[in-house]
Amino acid sequence: MTAAVVGQPIDRVDGRVKITGAAKYAADYPVEGMAYGFPVQSTIAKGKVIRIDDAAAAGAPGVLGIITRANMPKLHQPKNDFGSSTKLGEARQLFADDQIYYAGQYLALVVADSLERAVAAAGLVRVEVEEERPALTIDSGERFQPADDFAKTSYQRGNASAALASAAHKFRQTYTTPVEHHNPMEPSASIAVWEGDKLTLYEATQWVAAARNVVADTLGMPREDVHIISRFVGGGFGCKGFIWPHSILAAIAARSLRRPVKVALTRQQMFTSVGHRGATRQTISLGSDASGKLVAIQHENLTHASPVDDFIERCGVITGFLYDCPNVSPQNTGVRVNIATPTPMRAPGEAPGLFALESALDELAWDLKMDPVDLRLKNYAEIDAEKARPFSSKHLRECYQVGMEQFGWKKREGPPGAYRDGRYLIGWGMATATYPGYRSPGAARVSILSDGTIVVASATQDIGTGTYTTMCQVAAEALGIAPDKIRVELGDSALPPAPVSGGSMTSASVAPAVKAAAEEALSKLKRCSIEDPNSPLHGRAADNVVAEAGFLRTASDSASFANILRSCKLDKIQAEASVAPGAEAEKYAIHSFGAQFSEVRVDVDTGEVRVTRHRAVFDIGRVINAKTARSQALSGITMGIGMALLEHTVYDQRHGLIVTDNLADYAMPVNADVLDVDALFVDHPDFVISPVGARGMGEIGITGVAPAIANAVYHATGIRIRDLPITPDKLLGVRL
Repeated sequence: MTAAVVGQPIDRVDGRVKITGAAKYAADYPVEGMAYGFPVQSTIAKGKVIRIDDAAAAGAPGVLGIITRANMPKLHQPKNDFGSSTKLGEARQLFADDQIYYAGQYLALVVADSLERAVAAAGLVRVEVEEERPALTIDSGERFQPADDFAKTSYQRGNASAALASAAHKFRQTYTTPVEHHNPMEPSASIAVWEGDKLTLYEATQWVAAARNVVADTLGMPREDVHIISRFVGGGFGCKGFIWPHSILAAIAARSLRRPVKVALTRQQMFTSVGHRGATRQTISLGSDASGKLVAIQHENLTHASPVDDFIERCGVITGFLYDCPNVSPQNTGVRVNIATPTPMRAPGEAPGLFALESALDELAWDLKMDPVDLRLKNYAEIDAEKARPFSSKHLRECYQVGMEQFGWKKREGPPGAYRDGRYLIGWGMATATYPGYRSPGAARVSILSDGTIVVASATQDIGTGTYTTMCQVAAEALGIAPDKIRVELGDSALPPAPVSGGSMTSASVAPAVKAAAEEALSKLKRCSIEDPNSPLHGRAADNVVAEAGFLRTASDSASFANILRSCKLDKIQAEASVAPGAEAEKYAIHSFGAQFSEVRVDVDTGEVRVTRHRAVFDIGRVINAKTARSQALSGITMGIGMALLEHTVYDQRHGLIVTDNLADYAMPVNADVLDVDALFVDHPDFVISPVGARGMGEIGITGVAPAIANAVYHATGIRIRDLPITPDKLLGVRL
């Protein structure tokens, strides 16, 4: 048999087309006769549109049309349900009423024969409004309990209030996280092209199947008449997971004008029009006995939602299972504010939720004079008590141990401020990482061609994570052929359907389908070789025929894939598989785990914090590609550094416009901020989640990073920062 391919750190199979510029992203397709759309957006956060005067814009050079509520064609309301692959970015239908719910809300689209003319004409549109006072903060908004099961995480086990009252050690503190924005390298874009009654959308999306469904349902079209192409996506982190108004507007404008229309968002529009991570205020109450055994956890979460959708950060989602505790009560409450709709952002719920919970655990450890790792091991959960199920696979203890060894954790001694190097205070901190092992139905097609090459096809998408490469590896190992003989086709809604590239579910959902389709194609090839009287393998038992290096072999004979097909007079052998999760999710709790260890240096004169060293160890099941998995881990850690120290979207409290709506004012980590960072994997396959044994890597990397850094800052300075980000002003002039 061919040596194992899955797990190897092979280079990205799409690397060459990317570095040479041959890879086409949504806005790159050269379509003849293109027109350009540019939105008119609200400059207030709450009010009512009285009148839109577009006369000057309509007469401007190059303007082809203007879409407003007055001339919007009839739209249909999709189901707006994640489970049925029809999820909208916001539930309110485009231009559904004359109300203004947030600054940046789309009010019109101007289309012209060039982008410059569309932008200029959009500036001529005059919108008369009746302004109202907006609610822009958690304290000023209307509270509600989310009805959406995706957002609902209120839960009760035991009696946390009573257990807290009698606990030997009690702790209660509040932690906050701000609004953060995704800021992928590629801004969102749509190009709409009609051919008769059929629509093609070149789209920047993390979910081609849902994009097709939502656009078709909104326009009242048969789904088979909408074709989504999204072959390359320049990052998403969640903001491209659902369908937003610009895609619908591009399609409407193109149909109205009978010519292709491109709507490509600016960086500023990425801050208002494709979601963000909502702000949170979390209060954690912990109770333990004298030894540090937890007896109670309360986790109260207030978080932003918009007036037009219920999505919130599910910060309590980790609290019910992460530690062994008999009395647990996480409660989520949404707050409607006049800010654009939040949406999933890398590890929604888990990333901010772990900042609060893991910071609180660290504070309790200091109160108890316990090592933070020892406190977590004292409360290690052997089963998921929330679901009353065993874990499908859990190696968190090993993650702690390997992380401690790699980091040198046992050298951590002394009180806060014990380590100093000139004007720098040095601190070490750690935290637990976790994210669910999600899986959804996925399908793939594998074709063995007459020249001996292989084509793997699925309507999943590669959002920069390496899906082209990992699917190639799975097929290569199943077929016993070198990866360079395989071509992978993704990002096209005409291919076999696949779920969203979100929730870290692509590997667990699509890889099993690729494996099954490859095995079925190989089985057909074997039957062909055995039944063909001209084949050297004629009449052999199928069990004695193996695939190796592009050949079918027995102990004494062999034939290449290409020769078998030629002999059988076939152009190709093809198989398609659709694979769905079974009852395993009802029997097991499926999660990935990890440990984050961080070292910081704090400048006592300026308050600047630098992460000088970081080690992470993850248990994500089987690692399909060691290189792309590490890349994902490092990118998650980098985002975690940004979450801890830099990222914070600032709103003008007068009118709700974003102040930090560009990459100069919205601070994110750059190379100089990411120093000695590394990630390792314990690599234990989880064959409960799928036959491939892999859970996802996309999101767990960010979880636990912010609290590990905050805990390290406390160890360095003795100052506990409970409000992210940890900016210099919060530590300025610290002296110990």
